Amino acid sequence: MTAAAPTIAIRTHLDAFFAKIDPMRGRLIFAIDATASRQPTWDTAAGLTAQMFEAAADIGGLDVQLVYYRGQSECVTSRWLSNAKSLSRIMSSVICRAGETQIKRVLAHANKENQRKKIDALILVSDACEETPGDLYTEARKLGDVPVFLFQEGDDKRVGEIYSELAGITGGAVAKFDARAAQRLADLLKAVAAFAAGGAKALAAQNSEAARLLLTQLEK
Repeated sequence: MTAAAPTIAIRTHLDAFFAKIDPMRGRLIFAIDATASRQPTWDTAAGLTAQMFEAAADIGGLDVQLVYYRGQSECVTSRWLSNAKSLSRIMSSVICRAGETQIKRVLAHANKENQRKKIDALILVSDACEETPGDLYTEARKLGDVPVFLFQEGDDKRVGEIYSELAGITGGAVAKFDARAAQRLADLLKAVAAFAAGGAKALAAQNSEAARLLLTQLEK
């Protein structure tokens, strides 16, 4: 005898139950330039990690993978992390070292991770780009539907143009911040965390200047 299909009420109850034990969590790659004089900004970013998780907590939660590059060829990726303490603990142990940017490797890594399991967003925090722009644009096109959010420290015009192009290619956004303005960076990170966990609607709900700036670019 074939069992009867569950009623709408029962299905709704089951959906709610399974959502509690296995919620849809946002997946975010958090990439940071850890070269040379980046230590002050690195320390600031490490102190802001809790705010990213908090911004996503009421939406469905957030899993973050830290990626950083430094030295001559060192590009490190962490495991996927589901809480601020784990991320902060890893970041607090890192010392920045002189070297060139490795943005292409970050983009290639994000592409591989996205092929394994969907990534909702990639953040890159940096102040420089020492790579051939065309190579970065080619790599960015492979990301498909993964938006890249590039947060530029400083006002280097060439870097800004490259970052803007990368954001345009991936359907992401770009913003500048001053190393002395921690709240600006905090608002940008929280905005992307909300987006990764809940999409454009959650980003709009942030109702901050940073969120509005990013949302305006996403809507183009």
